[in-house]
Amino acid sequence: MHTKYKGYLGELLASLLLLLKGFSILQRRFKTACGEIDIIAKRGDLVIFVEVKARKNEEKCYNAIKDKQMQRIQRASEIFLRKRPDLAHKNVRYDVILISDWKIPIHITNVSI
Repeated sequence: MHTKYKGYLGELLASLLLLLKGFSILQRRFKTACGEIDIIAKRGDLVIFVEVKARKNEEKCYNAIKDKQMQRIQRASEIFLRKRPDLAHKNVRYDVILISDWKIPIHITNVSI
């Protein structure tokens, strides 16, 4: 339960960070058969698909980012975009936000997949 609560809190903090950066949150916890996207946000012509990692320290956050997971997020994003034809011509980016205890969140943009 503690880990689940920390995940929810991490996603909330990441959403607030994105709002401060001028993004609007389109959806949180978008689930598909191939994976889940923690946050989907939009600013202008840009749609971002965000994976949030909340861990005790930054090193554990970095180590939690896996290529397979990012590939699942990419497949899930394709499903999301098929359901939202209004976003078909927007630029797409994959980001990660790292949340570690008592630190300012780290927003890593344009993570390669």
